[in-house]
Amino acid sequence: MSPQAARESPIFWFYASVALVLLILAGAVLAILKWGFQKDVDHAWRSYRGWLILAPAAFGCIFMGRVTAIVSVTIVAVAGFREFGRATGLYRDWIMTGAVYVGVVAAGAVSILRDPADGNPGWYGLFMALPVFVIATILVVPIVRNRAQGQLQALSLAIVGFIYFGWMFGHLAFLANCQHAYGYLLYVLVAVELNDVTAYVCGKLFGRKKLRTNISPKKTWEGSLGALAFSMLLPWIIHFALPHFRATECILAGLIVGIGGQLGDLALSVIKRDVGIKDMGTTIPGHGGFLDRMDSLVYVAPLFFHMARFFHNLY
Repeated sequence: MSPQAARESPIFWFYASVALVLLILAGAVLAILKWGFQKDVDHAWRSYRGWLILAPAAFGCIFMGRVTAIVSVTIVAVAGFREFGRATGLYRDWIMTGAVYVGVVAAGAVSILRDPADGNPGWYGLFMALPVFVIATILVVPIVRNRAQGQLQALSLAIVGFIYFGWMFGHLAFLANCQHAYGYLLYVLVAVELNDVTAYVCGKLFGRKKLRTNISPKKTWEGSLGALAFSMLLPWIIHFALPHFRATECILAGLIVGIGGQLGDLALSVIKRDVGIKDMGTTIPGHGGFLDRMDSLVYVAPLFFHMARFFHNLY
């Protein structure tokens, strides 16, 4: 990945064109929902305005190359963990919080480094082993501080924070090292967001039965099934960007996005309901915080990464 490679990549420009068209269509759909069907889409309008900033920023980072893309994902991971730490109270323990920050940054650094064994971009072996070292470090913190009382909650939150943000979300950054980096990275980003939008639109138009009333009361089975159906079709619709994917991989890619994306959203809703907040932050207008925007990617990125690696070499 590099600016020159992006300029010469038909896949990059295909997705850039798709994003532009979708932004135009999304504006039109929201207008129809609001004035044609008399639906309340005020939140969606705010979210749409946010995407007018987020989409160019994401494509700009990817256009600038592998290192910029990995650093950008790592910054988002740090920002997401910051919101998680503040919401759960872990942020009051700066030493434990600092250990997680070091782990998240280490995941980004390992994704940038070249593998000393074969010289390939991204130190895959160390990236896979990183949770062992980071969790071991986190567990040592109360021992060094000679504390026992009240440490279990802090340890648990710190470990979840690293695994969630540094390692699982870090798979998104590692996709930038793959031979098919533009196809993989942009598919995950675009497909996840389309899955979210489809669930919202289908829920607004056809939603009747609540999906999980105690976790996310506004989500419906109709919206969920509509998003899954669309996500199953998407790999075939844009097969141009994943030409080496056979039928099995296309089916799995659709299931990973269609189910994994919604599970990621619901998993964050569990955390937010438990701590009694609606959004993890207010950084992104119409989207809440960084964590509210990256929740689906936390599930989808590692599942897609390992599925693709199982069927195809990374390099």
